[in-house]
Amino acid sequence: MATTVDVNGRSLNVNSPPDTPLLWVLRDELGLTGTKYGCGVAQCGACTVLADGQPIRACQTPISALGAAKITTIEGLGGNHPLQQAWVKLDVPQCGYCQSGQIMSACALLASNANPDDEAISGAMDGNICRCGAYQRIRAAIKEAAAMPAAPAEPAAAPVAAKPAA
Repeated sequence: MATTVDVNGRSLNVNSPPDTPLLWVLRDELGLTGTKYGCGVAQCGACTVLADGQPIRACQTPISALGAAKITTIEGLGGNHPLQQAWVKLDVPQCGYCQSGQIMSACALLASNANPDDEAISGAMDGNICRCGAYQRIRAAIKEAAAMPAAPAEPAAAPVAAKPAA
C-alpha cells in the first residue's frame, strides 16, 4: 500500500505498511540514514526528527500517524545550518551516534526560542541521551548557534531513493 510522506520539502510515495515506524521508512526505503536507531522505545532521542517543527521519536511513530505533517531530518538541514556549524566549530561529537537527534531537538528549540537560557536548553534536550557525556559541548553549541544568523525556514532538499509522489 503506497503512502505519501512529506520529507525535507519533498512529497514522496513509500510502499511500507502503515504501521511501519517512520525511522525504518527514512533509513530503509528513502535512504536517509542520518536518523539513527538507538533504543527502539523512544527513550534515547537518537531517532529524533521534526514533524511540523516539533521533535518526535521516529522509532515509535508509525507512518500512518503522520497525516500531512512535514518531516525534517538531519539531511534536511543541508549541512550548513547554524547548529551544524556550531557543532563543528566546538567539536561537539565524540562518537557522534546521538548527534543527529541532538541537533534536531536543538533545532526545534531555537525555532521557538531564539535565545534560550540553560533551563530552556535543559528542558528541550531532556530525553536526548549522549553516552559520551558531551552535554556541556552540546549546550555551548546551542548557545553559539543562537548567536548566528538564522537558518532558512524551509528544509534543504536531501537526496532520497524514492520517487516523488505523482
